[in-house]
Amino acid sequence: MNTLAQLDAVERAVTSRLADGRPANVVRIRQTYNASRDDVWDACTNPERIPRWLMPISGDLRLGGTYQLHGNASGTILACEPGQALAITWEYGGEVSWVDVTLSGPDAGPTTLTVEHAAPADDPRWKEFGPGAVGIGWDMMLLGLAQHLTGGGSITPEEALGWTASEEGRAFMTGSGDRWRKAHVASGEPPDQAKAAADRTLAAYTGSPDAAEAADAEGVAGSQA
Repeated sequence: MNTLAQLDAVERAVTSRLADGRPANVVRIRQTYNASRDDVWDACTNPERIPRWLMPISGDLRLGGTYQLHGNASGTILACEPGQALAITWEYGGEVSWVDVTLSGPDAGPTTLTVEHAAPADDPRWKEFGPGAVGIGWDMMLLGLAQHLTGGGSITPEEALGWTASEEGRAFMTGSGDRWRKAHVASGEPPDQAKAAADRTLAAYTGSPDAAEAADAEGVAGSQA
C-alpha cells in the first residue's frame, strides 16, 4: 500500500464544541472505504479483528462496559448504535477526552468513517502541541484500518513500532503533521503558532528535536504545501 497516498485519502478538520458539558477542541478525521458498512463496523468493534490493524484490546466490550487498548488508552463505552455510531471516553495519562465514531453510506458501501476526538479546551498541551498530538496517531490508525480492509493482512505491535522508526514511517508522520498544521491554521490559529506546535509534535513522535527542521529542508513537508 502507498502509505503517503493514504494521507491524501483522509479529510482533516479542527473545530470546537461542548464535550461532557465543557468547551472542547475537536480533531476530526474522515475516510471513505470501499467496503460495506457491516465490514467496517465489525473491523472497528470485533475484539478478534481490532488487534490485526490497531493493537490488542481487552475488556467488557458492550454498552456501559470498559475497554483497554494494551499499552495505550482505556475508557468506557458511552453509546453504541450497531453499524452507525460509537461513543467512548479516551483515558490516558490521567486525562479524559471523548471519541465519537460514526459510519455513513449505503449498506453495501462505500462506507465513510468519521472520528471526532474532543479534549478540554483548557488543556495546556493543546497550546503546546496542537491537533497533531492526537491527529498523527489517528492518521496511523486509519492507515492500519485501510490496509486491513483492503486485504493487507495483520500487523504485530512489534512490526508497527519498527515501521514508525523507518524512513517510510517518519515520512508518513511528517506528512500527517504538516496536514494537521494546515487544518490548525484553517481553524483560525496564527500560522507561526501552528507551525511551532506542529514542530514540537513531530519531534515528540520521532524522538528528534531537529526532525521537523530536517524534514522541511528535505522538502518532505514542504512538498504538500
